[in-house]
Amino acid sequence: MAETFEIKEQEERMILVGVATSDGDDTAESLDELEELIKTAGAETIAKVIQNRESVHPGTYIGKGKIEEVRLLAQDLDATGVVCDDELSPAQLKNLEEALQIKVMDRTVTILDIFAQRASTREGKIQVELAQLKYRSSRLIGLRSSLSRLGGGIGTKGPGEKKLEMDRRLIRDRISQLNRELDDVVRTRETTRHQRSKNPAPVIAIVGYTNAGKSTLLNTLTSAGVLSEDKLFATLDPTTRNLKLESGQQILLTDTVGFIRKLPHHLINAFRSTLEEAKYADIILHVVDSSNPEAYKHMHVVYETLENLGVRDKTIITAFNKMDKIEEQPILKDFKADRTVQISAKTGKGMDELLNIIEEILKEHKILIEKVFPYSDAGKIQAIRKYGQLLQEEYQTEGIYVEAYVPKEIYLQLEK
Repeated sequence: MAETFEIKEQEERMILVGVATSDGDDTAESLDELEELIKTAGAETIAKVIQNRESVHPGTYIGKGKIEEVRLLAQDLDATGVVCDDELSPAQLKNLEEALQIKVMDRTVTILDIFAQRASTREGKIQVELAQLKYRSSRLIGLRSSLSRLGGGIGTKGPGEKKLEMDRRLIRDRISQLNRELDDVVRTRETTRHQRSKNPAPVIAIVGYTNAGKSTLLNTLTSAGVLSEDKLFATLDPTTRNLKLESGQQILLTDTVGFIRKLPHHLINAFRSTLEEAKYADIILHVVDSSNPEAYKHMHVVYETLENLGVRDKTIITAFNKMDKIEEQPILKDFKADRTVQISAKTGKGMDELLNIIEEILKEHKILIEKVFPYSDAGKIQAIRKYGQLLQEEYQTEGIYVEAYVPKEIYLQLEK
């Protein structure tokens, strides 16, 4: 009987390198997060190295002595690559690879790689390839010498892989083509948004740090069937679902891509149209992983990213999620939020309270009407049921008496 062999792709073994210019704890936390990113990308972290410096070395990211330490460590541990915790300049990338004689990557390329694995829609794939090409085009000179060592693994996934050896002119042509395709997609998205704006159903954008539980919450509330994994950037493409509240009112819930510290500017620019779902929402639902020791730092990153996107003056509900993972119930605060609630999207705890808060906020934005509609206008009451909160409905001789809270747009339509 012939023997059968199982061929497995060898897992990459990475050394993570960070530079601490002020608070060493921050760098250690950032490297822990980079380890999670590396794991999500499909590799293993075998060592972490932190150098304390006044500033990042402009030519090699880390100093000469530390380079030698990392080179020997890579040989001893049989490492296949080194990942730096910041975005490397083309010169830093080239000089480090020459000094270490091993594949060198940075945080940006790792995140781009994960996005390449996760993109499933046409828009997502275009945005990822665009971000990859813009990042790689400025690094082609540095990459050429190391292409033979790249082989595969992190940093080579997605449609950007086969573009690596193109010259700059071809890359510019490809970027132009992708920008045209993306313009078409963005126009479609803007048309959808415009259509949605005619629909008085309020839009609630679910935002939060990556892996905070946004998709799980959307699934729990709407049975959306969105992929939810305990991995960073499990959701890349936005999902919008309809939800009928207890009052009968319909709302739209939109899941967005997770935020992360040091989110590459290539990605913020490429995914701006996707991230801007929050900009056009009526309410921001900020989901926080309350079991994470870095919860407050994560909240700061989310607010900073929203500010960069121009998301201001929105009503914010902060949902402190994953309460089922915490033994002692902490006092959780968010001074930027209008309302806060403690929930577990996994177990369903706090869902009723969250929905009540949404109802209360929506009611604050509505107008109370008390009116008798002639029977010929009975169709208008359907709009009240769908988009408002019907308190009383009474059939009288002259028509239907209605007492209800309705959105301003509906109120104006009813008064015409």
